[in-house]
Amino acid sequence: QVQLVESGGGLVQAGGSLRLSCAASGRFFSSYAMGWFRQAPGKEREFVAFIARSGDSGDSASYTNSVEGRFTISRDNAKNTVYLQMNSLKPEDTAVYYCARARAYYSGMSSTPRFSGDYDYWGQGTQVTVSS
Repeated sequence: QVQLVESGGGLVQAGGSLRLSCAASGRFFSSYAMGWFRQAPGKEREFVAFIARSGDSGDSASYTNSVEGRFTISRDNAKNTVYLQMNSLKPEDTAVYYCARARAYYSGMSSTPRFSGDYDYWGQGTQVTVSS
């Protein structure tokens, strides 16, 4: 069974930083693209960041406009872990953050999957709260 477990959330003041981690089970982590989403109270789940599977050509990472330049997604395939480094945090970044595994078909695509339905496994989320 594929399992994704997020960690690293917490309470931080505006302008601060957090690094989220997502540990994935399974032997074939490197074969899948991974993404981060977030969901704020009363809002729908929102795409945040994406990183391509190992070996894919082209740009390895994509971001939603609101976090570009502040957040960095990375992965360590030896540890089966994907990270989201979050800098210059703003109150509007407050949300539950979820990592997700892209479906195999979308993992092999050249375009960035930005929709929840493009991902097949999800973690339980980790709360990020940014105070002003």
